[in-house]
Amino acid sequence: MKIGDKVRFLSEVGGGRVAGFQGKDVVLVEDEDGFQIPTSVADVVVVDDDDYSTRRIVENKMKPAATVADDDSDYDPADRPVTFKAPAEERKGGDMLSAYLAFVPVDVKAITSSRFETYFVNDSNYYMHYVYSVAEGAGWQLRSTGEVEPNTKLFIEEFGRDELGTMERVCIQLLAYKRDKPFLMKPAVDVQLRIDPVKFYKLHTFCENDFFEQPALVLAVIENDKPARPLVIDAKRLKQEMMGKAAADSQPSRPQPKHAGADGKDEPLVVDLHAGELLETTAGMSAADILNYQLETFRNTIRQYEKQKGKKIVFIHGKGEGVLRHALVNELRYRFKSCQYQDASFQEYGYGATQVTIK
Repeated sequence: MKIGDKVRFLSEVGGGRVAGFQGKDVVLVEDEDGFQIPTSVADVVVVDDDDYSTRRIVENKMKPAATVADDDSDYDPADRPVTFKAPAEERKGGDMLSAYLAFVPVDVKAITSSRFETYFVNDSNYYMHYVYSVAEGAGWQLRSTGEVEPNTKLFIEEFGRDELGTMERVCIQLLAYKRDKPFLMKPAVDVQLRIDPVKFYKLHTFCENDFFEQPALVLAVIENDKPARPLVIDAKRLKQEMMGKAAADSQPSRPQPKHAGADGKDEPLVVDLHAGELLETTAGMSAADILNYQLETFRNTIRQYEKQKGKKIVFIHGKGEGVLRHALVNELRYRFKSCQYQDASFQEYGYGATQVTIK
C-alpha cells in the first residue's frame, strides 16, 4: 500500500485514495470531498478499479498485507508489536497483602564464593509499586524501583560478597492497587530490614520455599496485611520495655544454670532454647520460624543422646506464654515417648525449664 493507491473500506461503504500514513498501522484515506479519514490498515483493501464486489474484496484481503511508507519492501506483519495483555490472575485469599525480599545463591553448592540474586516477591492479588533502597551513612541510596504484577516475582539485581557490607540495612516502600476494577485501599508500607552479612556464608541460611525451586533467604516485608516490625525506634514502646525491665530488675535474680562439664549421667546437660542464644539475629523471621528452629534444636539434642540411658538434659525455654513448653511436651508425648520429663529445679534453673531423662 502506497500513497495514491485506491482503497476500499471493509467495515463500511465507501473508499478513496491513500493520502499518507500515521505510523505503521494507520492510513489516511482521502474521500471525493477532499477529507482525510484516519483508518486502520486492517480495515482497508487496495483495489485496482471500481469493482467493489464481495469476491474482489475477499481476494484482495487474503493477499499479504503491506504498509507504509517510503521503504516498505522489507516489512513483515509479524514485526508488529504485540499489544494484547492478559488480565492479571487472582487467587483465593490473595486480597491480603504479602510481599517478600528474597536472596537466591547463583551457585548454592559453592556458597562461600557464590554471587547472589535479589528478587521482589508479590504474593497477593494487588499490583505493587516498590522502592528498594539501602542505607548509606545517614542517608539512603536507591537501588531499584518499579511495578510488580499480582502473584509474581521480579528480579532486581545481582551482587557479590564485596557488596554485602553496604547492605546491612535496607528499606522497602510499597503502594498497592488494582487495575480496571474496584479494590479496598491498603495503607502505604515502609519497612526497614537488617541484613546480617555473616549469614550469607552459611548454607543453612538458605531454605526451601514456595517461590523458588532452589533454596533462598526469604525476608517478609508484609505478610497478611501486617508489615514486618520496623527498625525505627518507637518511643512509647521503648518506654514500656524500659519500665518492664526496671520491674524485672526489682525481682530476685534467676539462678544461673549449671552447665555440664563432661558427658556424665549425673550432671545434666543444659540447653538454652531462647532465640537469642540459638540465633545470631531473628531479623526477617516470623514467630513460627523461630519456634520451628527451637523445636529442631530440641529434637536434634534428644537424638544425639538417645543411646545414653539415664542421661539428663535440662531445656531452658522461659516462662513467657508457655507456647514453647507446650510444644516440647507435645514432642515428648508423641515423638519421644520413651523419655521421662519433669519441671527442672527452680533453685538451679528458675522458672521455665524442663528436665528430660533418656530411658
